[in-house]
Amino acid sequence: MVTKSVTNNTKNERKGLSKTESTLLSSLSEKGRTIFTLKDLVENSGINYDNAKVIANRLVKKRWLIRLSRGKYLIVPLEAGVGSKYTEHEFVIASHLTDPYYIGYWSALNFYGYTEQMPFTVFVATTNRLKRRTILDTRFWFITITEKKFFGYKQENIANSKVNISDEEKTIADCLDHPEYCGGISEAAKAVWNIKDESSIEKIIDYSITMGNSAILKRLGFLTELLDIEVSKDDMEQIRSNLKKGYTPLDPIEKKKGYYSTKWGLLVNVDKEWIIEIKRGY
Repeated sequence: MVTKSVTNNTKNERKGLSKTESTLLSSLSEKGRTIFTLKDLVENSGINYDNAKVIANRLVKKRWLIRLSRGKYLIVPLEAGVGSKYTEHEFVIASHLTDPYYIGYWSALNFYGYTEQMPFTVFVATTNRLKRRTILDTRFWFITITEKKFFGYKQENIANSKVNISDEEKTIADCLDHPEYCGGISEAAKAVWNIKDESSIEKIIDYSITMGNSAILKRLGFLTELLDIEVSKDDMEQIRSNLKKGYTPLDPIEKKKGYYSTKWGLLVNVDKEWIIEIKRGY
């Protein structure tokens, strides 16, 4: 959650508020509407839509608001006594940037405690194509996925808001689908090891088959075998029977150098000892 105080430079760049602007922002903040729409502004002020739009645009220029999307705004931190704080959790901000969406990949790994790494980027899965954005020093990276892969998420209560986050098994499947969005195969391997007694391997396999990418199963089979994670005979048969021909890099962000595993259809391009060390460290 973003809790940094506003920098002096940011405060110096702001312009003063009129009485009307100050009253509107205070009214919205008191009602907990730190993220609001033009409709909210109309309802809280009694002014018409066109005037609300003019006021909102003026507040954006004065740096008291950040435009999240068309007609939707975030109140920039307001001073509170001797300290100040930002108005929203970064996951809540992300939930207002696009629809449909869910928080996934490295961000979800951290949310569930499957990695000790704290990513400085919020990874947002969506069927829309959006450019990366930085809001309040937090980067938002939008991962465009097909409708076929857009499933397996649930609502979590974050800062009194409902936020879509991929469930535990879908998080693993997504990270094995695209290790580059979770810090590489080593982070995905940590997650597979950490969920071995908590989540369902069978569900991860089912998700992977539905997603239609054999690379997920290749990586899952390889990692469970290397880490000596117990997998039932039926589940292993499901993995093996759904593998497709061809070789896939174990870690797509590493150089394509290593050896070929004919059993798993993988180019093993990382030192296996790095992965085995994960098991030793827990």
